[in-house]
Amino acid sequence: MIGCLSEAGFQVVGSVREADVLIYNTCAVKTPTENRVVGILKKTAVDTDKRLIVAGCLPLINFERLKSEVKFDAVLGPGCSVNVGDAVQKVLNGEKIVWLNETVKAKPCLNLPRSAVNPVVSIVPVAYGCLGSCSYCCVVFARGHLRSCSVDEVVSRIKRDLSSGAKEVWLTGQDMACYGKDIDVNLADLLRKVCEIEGEFWVRVGMMRPDHVLDILSDLIDAFQNEHVFKFLHLPVQSGDNEVLKRMNRFYSVEDFRHTVDAFRKAIPNMTLATDVICGFPGESPEAFQQTLQQIEDVRPDIVNVSKFFPRPKTIAEEMTPRVSPSEVRDRSRKMANLAKRIAFENNSNWMDWRGRVLVDERGKHTNTLVGRNFAYKPIVVKRGDESLLGTHVKVHVMKTFQTHLEATIIDRQSS
Repeated sequence: MIGCLSEAGFQVVGSVREADVLIYNTCAVKTPTENRVVGILKKTAVDTDKRLIVAGCLPLINFERLKSEVKFDAVLGPGCSVNVGDAVQKVLNGEKIVWLNETVKAKPCLNLPRSAVNPVVSIVPVAYGCLGSCSYCCVVFARGHLRSCSVDEVVSRIKRDLSSGAKEVWLTGQDMACYGKDIDVNLADLLRKVCEIEGEFWVRVGMMRPDHVLDILSDLIDAFQNEHVFKFLHLPVQSGDNEVLKRMNRFYSVEDFRHTVDAFRKAIPNMTLATDVICGFPGESPEAFQQTLQQIEDVRPDIVNVSKFFPRPKTIAEEMTPRVSPSEVRDRSRKMANLAKRIAFENNSNWMDWRGRVLVDERGKHTNTLVGRNFAYKPIVVKRGDESLLGTHVKVHVMKTFQTHLEATIIDRQSS
């Protein structure tokens, strides 16, 4: 959006006070997220006299709430970048606009102008929408059915970003494993073509549903073994109980998940595994939750994104019973989070004294620190704030390990 606005002649400013129009690009995948976003929008509308445009997923997921609680000048759905300049101009002319339905079917072009937040990282959305029908998910109402970009479009975008200085490519989508099913290609095909691009760069693959991974498992593992691909697998399990998975409309079993993880780990032993778990889904018995805890204990993922179940508008799960009490949902979430933290720390402890090459890809949270990623996409903090290191490779020695990251000293600066 910033790239398109800049090309259209608008100036992006650094504070609310300087702005004529405020644009909020929103998420509403979970109830707490929606509540926070609506709270920010309400406060903004009251505290400023600026024109307000609400973009992103919230307008399509819960337009009725937005309309009743927030005073806005325009709403735009996700993937609206190509039209955002027209929207701003209309708002400045005093018009009130609602552009929603067309964004569910559109496939935003990858050649739109961009303004990189991090010049080292190229974020490439290779597909919009998904093939899922998860009973709890409201994102499908905002993103719609799968629309994949062609392999040539993706490769062209990546070449353009690499020529501008990017060293790390994030391939993103609602479900990366279903990429290309609408255009007769698959994710493994895409990765092979991306890895044929000349230059030194890394590729991180986004979240993939286990059932769609199974369709291309052997080819995908082969593609992941390419030197350009981070050994990082984001495979959401959501529950360790097959009956709960059925109620979620997740078309795989616990055994399918384990088979996929085992196959990847056999081929790539030091792979980083991330997964997602929902606690307190309707009908999740205490025994089912215990099975999920045991699943995490057995599989030992490096990262577990723990979510409490919240009913989302217009979803099947919104009407499901029996409901788990809010206090029990909180208790299960706490137990799962504690287990995940322990395993993450134990896994990271295995990297103590590791020496190897990392790509410095971002500034650290604290002054005089930078963060790099090794082949397994492990975040490694180095206490040296020389910003000329951004986008370069350095050799490090891991000296400390934590639950969320590693800490290292630089032992050799290498050319990119």
